[in-house]
Amino acid sequence: MQPQVGILMGSKSDAELMSEASKILEQFAIPHETRVLSAHRSPNATLEYVQAAESRGLKVIIAGAGAAAHLAGFLAAHTVLPVIGVPVDSSPLKGMDSLLATVQMPPGVPVGCMAVGKAGARNAGLFAVAILALGNPELAEKLKQYRRQMEQEIVGG
Repeated sequence: MQPQVGILMGSKSDAELMSEASKILEQFAIPHETRVLSAHRSPNATLEYVQAAESRGLKVIIAGAGAAAHLAGFLAAHTVLPVIGVPVDSSPLKGMDSLLATVQMPPGVPVGCMAVGKAGARNAGLFAVAILALGNPELAEKLKQYRRQMEQEIVGG
């Protein structure tokens, strides 16, 4: 099945963290693909990927990056698809640099920014599900059921 979500990460070392987004998408049976691409170290390959994303059927892009964390912004500058940024806590600043680089986009180039680390990657997956659910009532119902189940796990029953 054709991927609807692209999960990109700036480095292979981000794979474990970004697998949290993949796990959510798998739980909702949303086809996705995962790639390692860097705004700094592989700019041409990254540009080719994002320029072809929409024509290949992608609907949402999730981008995890650490340190200067330019990946999400680079992608957003080259597509009108929603881009969700996940700041990775891979630097001596423990993700604070990544968070600021991801959230402080200039006007006109928005990036949705999640929390730093695994919680952010998991929420990025859920946010992608919510975006896709806008045009898919069956998926919207699955997301509502997920939330009801989460509530039951908290309050018991």
